[in-house]
Amino acid sequence: MTFAPVATSDGEAPPSLVAVTGADGFIGSHLVERLVERGHRVRALALYNSIGSYGWLDSLPADVMDNVEVVLGDIRDPGLVDSFVQGASTVYHLAALIAIPYSYVAPRSYIDTNVTGTLNVLEAARRHATARVVHTSTSETYGTARTVPISESHPLQTQSPYAASKSGADKLAESYHLSFDLPVVTLRPFNTFGPRQSARAVIPTVISQVAAGQTVIELGALTPTRDFMYVKDTAEAFVTVGTAPADAVVGRLFNAGTGSEVSIGDLVLTIGKIMGVDLEVRQDPQRMRPDKSEVQRLICDSSALRAATGWAPQHTLDKGLVATAEWFTDPANLARYRTNTYVI
Repeated sequence: MTFAPVATSDGEAPPSLVAVTGADGFIGSHLVERLVERGHRVRALALYNSIGSYGWLDSLPADVMDNVEVVLGDIRDPGLVDSFVQGASTVYHLAALIAIPYSYVAPRSYIDTNVTGTLNVLEAARRHATARVVHTSTSETYGTARTVPISESHPLQTQSPYAASKSGADKLAESYHLSFDLPVVTLRPFNTFGPRQSARAVIPTVISQVAAGQTVIELGALTPTRDFMYVKDTAEAFVTVGTAPADAVVGRLFNAGTGSEVSIGDLVLTIGKIMGVDLEVRQDPQRMRPDKSEVQRLICDSSALRAATGWAPQHTLDKGLVATAEWFTDPANLARYRTNTYVI
């Protein structure tokens, strides 16, 4: 299977083609949008389904999608991935299973998708001499902070099957750079939030329940702290490492975060103030991680990324929360969520 390049109407050479796996997801759809804004054509991989849904790509404006070629497929299929990567100057690899609670239920599927899927991307990029591969990691690979802020040299401790699968994928990416000189850069975002995020994550869980008229919010642990970054800043970090000079980024791993932390309990109070509601929180046992699996503290040191590229987040937590709340309170957006159901 091969995918044809998109020709321009005036016969000029088309802009550079980049490929995004996981493009139908939360961060992936924002990255596609930003890449088009930057003048790229995008080949976007969305998980195959029989109803022809493109996931969150279906919500992007028509003028954005005019520059996007959507491919329905599965990152676990090496032949499909090989054809998908062919001809792309840069591959942004975001496709993954990401829900931590579900990784307790179906750990093998995380290995198949996150590790083997990454292997498929690396092999395809190696075969086609792709100029750059941007691989996606996660701050969950660090586990509970031993020193703060967390730099790239912090020890790894995978406290969930999800984190273990991502750590394995990270090491595969590292090995392909060292073994085969594949031009890989790994981005390790801390907790991203914003419009289109699944309600399995804490911020959309709270905001969607409030937007639906609920004032009693059901959550898991309230004491862990996180470094929350607005999705537009995360998307910009991806674009930055995908376009920076090779000698500044290739072969390296970079954290991306704000350097600020907030507890889940305090976060709920902030959301309540922003949305003008007094909230009562009830802890739901089914939303609690196993004790030794809960990551208690994450706070990012992104100084390496800032020094190498000049990237810096442009949104405060409050600014991002306001934008996210505005998006969720649109009835058309809220209708996509089951606000009375725990999303694993």
